[in-house]
Amino acid sequence: MLCEGRVALVTGGSRGLGRSICKVLAREGARIAFTYKRNDDDAAASLEALKATGARASAHKVSVTDKAGLATLVKELDKEHGKIDVLVNNAGFGQVVPLALMEEEDWDEMLDTHVKGAFLATQAVLRTMVREKFGRVINVSSLAGVKMMQAPVHYATAKAALKGFTESLAKEVGRYGITVNSIAPGVLDGGVSAHLPPARLEEYLRHCSMRRMGTLDEAAEMVAFLASNRSSYINGSTIVIDGAV
Repeated sequence: MLCEGRVALVTGGSRGLGRSICKVLAREGARIAFTYKRNDDDAAASLEALKATGARASAHKVSVTDKAGLATLVKELDKEHGKIDVLVNNAGFGQVVPLALMEEEDWDEMLDTHVKGAFLATQAVLRTMVREKFGRVINVSSLAGVKMMQAPVHYATAKAALKGFTESLAKEVGRYGITVNSIAPGVLDGGVSAHLPPARLEEYLRHCSMRRMGTLDEAAEMVAFLASNRSSYINGSTIVIDGAV
């Protein structure tokens, strides 16, 4: 198993891509802790599904913008498991709105969740990784953050920021045995892609060489690979998962 014995913290793990990431990491032997912000029913369903497979897992209602809450969570996990090997910064959301109609609050919430959330979660976990001289930080970006395409401006901006965050942090912490990478999925069969208008989805599929959407599990498999020792010399990279658009 790729991640046997590892402790993984996945933000936004109660549904969509986050749920798939938790499932695949658990299948590969990781102990899972995931955060969620609002929906207790989704979190309970995800936790039940994980435990049904025999995985050791826990759910934590903590927003990625709650610095104190994240610090408390990391202390609890470190005390329980003795380490945190893997952090997946997945928490996020989609919102289709043109810039001319965008409220300032829309912009702030998008950047706070995707970018500030990744910063706060990573900062909270980093000390344990430096102490252990090992870590895997994996940021969930998007094709919209690495390629010019029709996408909501605030969403594309946030995801592009994660690419820069990945590259800069990789340089900073590589000396401690910590790698920092990101994935940039194209249109998947769930998650934020559900917000795409039908015409935009049809356009994407026309340009995709595989003529289909990707699956949540296909993106999650790359996360598991990046969390494993098999990716030990991959650092500061953004892996595009788009079926060749």
